[in-house]
Amino acid sequence: MLFDAVPARSFNRISSRQNPHVAQYRAAAQGELIDTLLLDGPHLVGDALAAGIPLEHAAVVSTAVDREDIKALTAELERIGVETVVATPQVMAAMSPVRSSSAIVALGRRPVPDATRLYAGSAPLAIIASDVQDPGNLGAIVRAAEAGSATSVIAAGACADPFSWKALRGSAGSALRLPIGLAGDAAAAIDESRRHGCRVIALVPRGGRSLYEIDLTRATAMLIGGEGPGLDQAVIERADERVTIPMHAPVESLNAAVAAAIVVYEALRQRT
Repeated sequence: MLFDAVPARSFNRISSRQNPHVAQYRAAAQGELIDTLLLDGPHLVGDALAAGIPLEHAAVVSTAVDREDIKALTAELERIGVETVVATPQVMAAMSPVRSSSAIVALGRRPVPDATRLYAGSAPLAIIASDVQDPGNLGAIVRAAEAGSATSVIAAGACADPFSWKALRGSAGSALRLPIGLAGDAAAAIDESRRHGCRVIALVPRGGRSLYEIDLTRATAMLIGGEGPGLDQAVIERADERVTIPMHAPVESLNAAVAAAIVVYEALRQRT
């Protein structure tokens, strides 16, 4: 999303790591602020603005205030009344959680899950990520789901927080647009998907029907397990069917995000 780069006012400057704003960003990075998003980098801040995510504060590093992309973002932030400060590189290093600090960071409000959108349409495709504990993997699943036209992603059980800063970066902004739901465990997610008419399919590394033999044009909830052990056996047994992505030996399994992408694009292929 492009915004007009217009001259912005002179923003307040912070040069101390003891500034209360720094503590707020650190708390957000550690997941200590409920319902708060930490948006790190111009891409995510721009995506949040474009998606209408309510932003509460932003900070720009002093060495980047004259960059055209940053000027455009700060002008938009000023237009909608978001408090914005300019931070020294040393302070920004404390506010941005990445190893090489970003040019801009912002705090926003976490999207409220809309249950009506998770299974929208006559043939929804919901990806149920069960116990995917790596936030980068979960973010990549969300990104693949949006790219391949899935309806939603449901983070179930011991999943990473899909709105943590690492997961948001992994999703490249998709988590700000694609409907994302939360479930206490996979069983609850399965029950909810069935209430919306979905056929529940468990993705297993071996022993299931080939993915390419399964009809994915109907309402479907696809269960994808986390790193290492994959889906719990009790969860697999609750599914209507088990499917496997064909793999050449000696490869035994795929990364969860890679598997999700293959499933979503096979569904897209069938549906188009």
